[in-house]
Amino acid sequence: MISKVPIHLEKVKKEEVNKEVLRVAIIAELDAINLYEQLAQVTEDEEIKKILMDIAREEKTHVGEFQALLLKRDMEQASELEKGRKEVEEKIGK
Repeated sequence: MISKVPIHLEKVKKEEVNKEVLRVAIIAELDAINLYEQLAQVTEDEEIKKILMDIAREEKTHVGEFQALLLKRDMEQASELEKGRKEVEEKIGK
């Protein structure tokens, strides 16, 4: 299975390319997490399940790495992420 880049990077403004690259990388990692976790759910082999879930956790780290880079480069994204976090805390009381 080969993922397809969901945007045409050559059409993106030069100053926006790196942010879009990071977003595509995040999408790819999230796809990988979903795939590995779904495969782990359907296998009955505990060794395979254990390895798939370990790899899925590693992919979650990659999401965090790419997100950290994106938030350093896109202040609007960082601000909106923080607003979203605060809204959730207000709505669920935590």
